[in-house]
Amino acid sequence: MKALIEKYLKYLSVERNASEHTITSYQNDLSSFLEFTAHVNEQTNEQVDISSITRLNIRLWLGDLSEKGLAKTSIARKVAALRSFFKYCFKRGHIDKNPAHLLVVPKKEQTLPKTATVEDISRMMDNVNTDTISGLQDRAILELFYGTGMRLSELTGLNITDIDLKQRQVTVHGKGNKQRIIPLGNTVASILKQFIKRRPELYGERTDSDAKKALFLAASGQRIYDRAVQSMVENYLKQTSEVTQKSPHVLRHSFATHMLDNGADIRIIKEFLGHANLAATQVYTHTSMERLKNVYEQAHPRAKT
Repeated sequence: MKALIEKYLKYLSVERNASEHTITSYQNDLSSFLEFTAHVNEQTNEQVDISSITRLNIRLWLGDLSEKGLAKTSIARKVAALRSFFKYCFKRGHIDKNPAHLLVVPKKEQTLPKTATVEDISRMMDNVNTDTISGLQDRAILELFYGTGMRLSELTGLNITDIDLKQRQVTVHGKGNKQRIIPLGNTVASILKQFIKRRPELYGERTDSDAKKALFLAASGQRIYDRAVQSMVENYLKQTSEVTQKSPHVLRHSFATHMLDNGADIRIIKEFLGHANLAATQVYTHTSMERLKNVYEQAHPRAKT
């Protein structure tokens, strides 16, 4: 079996062009299963014969992982690795039956998006010193995140030509190079107008042709990069919010949740967020329901009796 695992990993690399991260993960998962099976059968890794592997062997391994407290997401990945490996071996004629054929991937535990309150957002915006060009850019970035719900990669990829202040809209280049147009509210449009007027102040020696097209620039004068934005957002959220996660995605989640709380149709929110299907957007209905429950329990006189 050990030799087959090596062949399978080579197949992933050469024929499937899998990433190094995927190959390493699958190697670790399959090696873990091999070592567990060898231990249970009192064999060495080299002695384990793939034709002797049964569905029970796999279930014993997964049960052991679960008892050790491994997260469902991690177990699901290991199941995926086994299913893919045994499917490969079955198709290549190395085994007569596929013991992983009917394996069920454990359902992932749904975690609700972390959101900041409307008051947190207001305090955060007020904390930005817009007298400086760097502060004005920070404010423009924060307003765009919260005002449109766009992703981090979408924001750092914005060019000046994507902003239409006359029509008060922004063209966002999303996943799969799909474009969507998002309207801009008065506040974010006003901040962007001020920022774009002063934006050349951010130019430096390293400002190249791409940077001159970019909407936002790093301290180096080049197009702003993801980590710089993440660090900036985290810094401002730390000052004003107790939300456990402090990242640009929190502003995206807050945008969607606050829109839903104020009566926006979830199908419209889906379009704003650039989700491929409605199921991805519906997680925000759970967040809103949790907030409603908390309000009810605190406000209704008979909620706790």
